[in-house]
Amino acid sequence: MNNIPTVKVGIVAVSRDCFPLELSIRRRKALVAKYAEKYNAEDIYECPICIFESETQMVESLEDIKAHGCNALCVFLGNFGPEISETLLAKYFEGPKMFCAAEEENIGVLSSDRGDAYCGMLNASYNLKLRNVQAYIPESPVGDAEDCADMIHDFLPIARAIIGLNNLKIISFGPRPQNFLACNAPIKQLYNVNVEIEENSELDLYESFLKHAEDKRIPEVVEDMKKELGEGNKIPTVLPKLAQYELTLLDWVEQHKGHRKYVAIAGKCWPAFQTMFGFVPCYVNSRLTGKGIPVSCEVDIYGCLSEYIGSCISQEAVTLLDINNTVPKEMYRADIEGKYDYKFRDTFMGFHCGNTCSKLLCHPEMKYQKIMARSLPREVTNGTLEGDIRPGEVTFYRLQSTADNHLYAYVAEGEILPVETHSFGSIAVFAIHEMERFYRYFLIENGFPHHGAVAFGHYGKALYEVYKYLGVEKIGYNQPAALPYPAENPFKK
Repeated sequence: MNNIPTVKVGIVAVSRDCFPLELSIRRRKALVAKYAEKYNAEDIYECPICIFESETQMVESLEDIKAHGCNALCVFLGNFGPEISETLLAKYFEGPKMFCAAEEENIGVLSSDRGDAYCGMLNASYNLKLRNVQAYIPESPVGDAEDCADMIHDFLPIARAIIGLNNLKIISFGPRPQNFLACNAPIKQLYNVNVEIEENSELDLYESFLKHAEDKRIPEVVEDMKKELGEGNKIPTVLPKLAQYELTLLDWVEQHKGHRKYVAIAGKCWPAFQTMFGFVPCYVNSRLTGKGIPVSCEVDIYGCLSEYIGSCISQEAVTLLDINNTVPKEMYRADIEGKYDYKFRDTFMGFHCGNTCSKLLCHPEMKYQKIMARSLPREVTNGTLEGDIRPGEVTFYRLQSTADNHLYAYVAEGEILPVETHSFGSIAVFAIHEMERFYRYFLIENGFPHHGAVAFGHYGKALYEVYKYLGVEKIGYNQPAALPYPAENPFKK
């Protein structure tokens, strides 16, 4: 995936002048060695300058990690640490940053080489707040070399998402469809998380599409589509138009991303799209998302923002689905009850018309948009990629601006069950513990739209930390039964 950043963490050790400098250096070297042993050594850079009560050394270390291509920072307290210079380093470093600290190795160090970094982390966190500096601090930020190596590794997906957002442009086409305001939201919060947006008319997109009619690259893209679809290539006549549209979007991205490195797209797909373009864009959306360029349906700007965050964290394709329909009781009784540890109301179906990447579907097939075909000629609704979504662990999540311009988010881990849906579109049976309460007391209560992003794996820990780093005001999750939601009626039976 070439639309997400690569993270390189500069590790800078610090030392208080009344503590042994050698202690921090030795502990830094042990940390770096342990990281290289367990993970990819290319992820990190060991800064040789140990900040020792000196703002001058702070500047030197800052310049050194920048010169070595570091776009993320780990401030490592090998001992108590100089609270001023270490937090100034975090302030002036432009990328995501984290703090962790060394624990005492053994009884022998307590008499002469005790580091007291457990205490120093408190001073560091206090000074970060004084300077209004946001930094990631792990759940248990003080540990031995292996613990701290694990903390830095946990920081990588968080840093990828923050770096990605700081360099992201969302390109949108057209307004939301009429009578479909659910995903509309003020764009101010995009700027608050350092994301740029370019809003375009769908007429501009159509003009560009027409100019690509004789594009010499179309046959090559068609062949690639045929190879991807295989036996699922049920409507081959629509592929040249879809290839023309894919090239239109890819060229638009290159010509319009400007100074930004990464792009996501909020695309229009109805009501006039299919009659003017002569197809629906679902399959193309799925292909671009598979390449690391998320494309949301129905001009869902915060949906594609959410998708992009998930792509950065998981480094895999994601998708955007409606929290769509209930599972019939007969299906629950036949295929779920007694086989999986979920109540009936823990289950639901996630669906979209055909936007999910082929590698995420069990048996992908090119089809037509059944809902649109109820009122339009079938031939203009060709272009969906359909099939049951592959079973396994998933994370359902969304970052959203409210109508009154507050930033809310949610994240819930669950799974897609290996249950046949007997339905159409890109669809699956989802199971999330306590989904009924989560749906009512967080999603409905806080005005979330029906679109949710799906990452394939359990990434709740990293997503939650990204939300915190971004300053999200309210973060929801599927709370256990013993933990009521604020709006939940305590007297309900």
